[in-house]
Amino acid sequence: MQASGSDTRRRALGVCLVAAFMSGLDVSIVNVALPSIREGLHASDAGLQWTLSGYALTFGLLLVPAGRMGDARSRRALFMWGVVAFTASSAACGFAWSMPVLITARLVQGMAAGMLNPQVSGLIQQMFLGHERGRAFGALGATIGVSTAAGPLIGGALVTGFGAEQGWRWVFLVNVPIGIVLLPLAWKLLPGPAPGLARSGRRESMDPVGVLLLGVGVAGLLLPFIQQHQWKGEAKWLLLPASLAVLAGFVLWERRYRREPLVNLSLFAKRSYSVGSAIALFYFAGFTGIFFIFTLYLQSGEGYSPLLAGLSITPFALGSAGSSVVGGRLVGRAGRKVVTVGLGTVIAGLLATMAATLLVPGPGVGAATALPLLVAGIGSGLVISPNQAITLSEVPPEGGGSAAGVLQTGQRLGSAIGIAAAGSTFFGALPQGWPTAFRHGLLVVLAFVLVALVAALYDLLRSRTAVPG
Repeated sequence: MQASGSDTRRRALGVCLVAAFMSGLDVSIVNVALPSIREGLHASDAGLQWTLSGYALTFGLLLVPAGRMGDARSRRALFMWGVVAFTASSAACGFAWSMPVLITARLVQGMAAGMLNPQVSGLIQQMFLGHERGRAFGALGATIGVSTAAGPLIGGALVTGFGAEQGWRWVFLVNVPIGIVLLPLAWKLLPGPAPGLARSGRRESMDPVGVLLLGVGVAGLLLPFIQQHQWKGEAKWLLLPASLAVLAGFVLWERRYRREPLVNLSLFAKRSYSVGSAIALFYFAGFTGIFFIFTLYLQSGEGYSPLLAGLSITPFALGSAGSSVVGGRLVGRAGRKVVTVGLGTVIAGLLATMAATLLVPGPGVGAATALPLLVAGIGSGLVISPNQAITLSEVPPEGGGSAAGVLQTGQRLGSAIGIAAAGSTFFGALPQGWPTAFRHGLLVVLAFVLVALVAALYDLLRSRTAVPG
């Protein structure tokens, strides 16, 4: 019977990982299809930007309230509704006949991804304990890393295979059969709500004021970064202090809310959660920016096809996939040391990538950067999943969804900031040539990863100097 229960949990984890891969893939798979979308739908620059950033925006907005709703009601139900919405919106994207239809469908697709992802982390918290939980988060980290890094490769293969005119549609339609298969498996394998949840009083405690304040605050922080090239002028940056004021109001509200709050702020008193959230924010600011500027450099600067550009990023994905599983197994024994080693390895790999672009300029740069990107990918796998496992290690299972939602909101915010910062630096240096622009953008990426490393070293130092008991 024990073996049967363990086998069911493994299958349930597989369902969760497929959903996480599907939603993570759509963060980066669209990048290489943008030229085809421009041609097929006569899209403007602003339309293309919203195709990318609209998904990121609504993804980030739904994470915390969806995680809270899953905790309070049923993670399985929220997971399945998320799959339905993601599948339907993917089909709408694939059959879109105009840019307004595509953008609207992408906004819904992002909402569905935001609904899905915190349920995955919450279900892992619910189903696994101890070392098994670390391994499960290791598998989740590998999935996140591979889906983001493999997006350009898969997108490039689809555009190449189906042709520039129709290939971009299959970038979205590929999700439809996956979603159809996931639904019955989710119903059969995922655990339902805990007994007595409906009678616990938590069902009515959804904190609508907290949801509104957090949503307005997060949207205000994200918009200036994801729209910085389309929203002309400096007025957009006034949203940042205004949003911080709204978020300060959110914190005050949560502290005074007498019922179950949207976010349990006491979690941030735990160093594992507060430091882990900071590491995630800054690492994702660097991690996501790599693919954005590298794809631009290869396709626009060196004339690579979408498929070749995706293949050039594959070493990072392979390194991340392999080391994520190892990191998930090591984190129970080595803790934050694994994350620290991983961040140092990422920095070493990116410095070597920068050197490769100096030593081998021109079309051969994709081959020259393969080994350095593999090293950086190995380091990345030792960061994402171990950090997530440590960050959520002291979170009670009943609050796992909302805690994971806050963590992932920080990751989405970091991604938006990182892409904006690296992209601005990249475009600003273009008059000096594509290789120089890429190296300048990579310096911004390195700065973000370095801040994450400082946070990890701080945590290690505090752990060593802490007085037991």
